[in-house]
Amino acid sequence: MKKTTPEIALGAILLGSAALVIRKLLQRPLDTVPYVELEKYLGKWYEIASFPQKFQRGCTYTSAHYTLNPDHTISVKNSCIANGEEKIATGTAKITDKKTNAKLNVQFQWPFKGKYWILELAPDYSYAMVGHPNRKYLWILSRKPWMEMDVYKKLLMSADRKGFDISKLRITPQKSTD
Repeated sequence: MKKTTPEIALGAILLGSAALVIRKLLQRPLDTVPYVELEKYLGKWYEIASFPQKFQRGCTYTSAHYTLNPDHTISVKNSCIANGEEKIATGTAKITDKKTNAKLNVQFQWPFKGKYWILELAPDYSYAMVGHPNRKYLWILSRKPWMEMDVYKKLLMSADRKGFDISKLRITPQKSTD
């Protein structure tokens, strides 16, 4: 019996959907760093690369500044330059895994929260890689507006091993000095 075009198309869709489901089922849980010393993590971070997000459209010179609040939440101030003007977003992060301090929920606008998991962290806190367990969000951060290529490549390999689609990663333009 000869297959019709709609049957072939439906078969291809079902096969593709099954492949996606199998990939998700086989994907390991996302591991974070074993422990984050919050006092060392606080301060300014420069975005070196990220998965492009709607809320960051047109942004360059992107950075984040974290400070500890009296109630042990973390104040988040993200800034960038978009269309020649500074754009600022402020929010609050709450630690959701007090054993490691590596899993946080960040809220910029009520009631929306996002997971902020610290996946890689330099021993001297000079760089970090942050992502979401759904693997649709990824940021590579540095204390400086640049990063050594060998460190960047190491983080790319780690992101790939953790199941992120690194082909989506885009370099963020930064000023050479602050």
